[in-house]
Amino acid sequence: MVSLVLMGVAGLLIGGAFSLRGQEFPRWVWIAFLVLAGLSLVAAYLFTLPGD
Repeated sequence: MVSLVLMGVAGLLIGGAFSLRGQEFPRWVWIAFLVLAGLSLVAAYLFTLPGD
């Protein structure tokens, strides 16, 4: 369940990054959104791994 929420957050962050890029925000702002989206996807993957 947590992984699905994190994937949804990643989708929103990616959409926000493209929206900010279209509004001509500074490059570092939308790159930061993409980095956060990537981290969210990594966290979602890690939550799917079997654990102790």
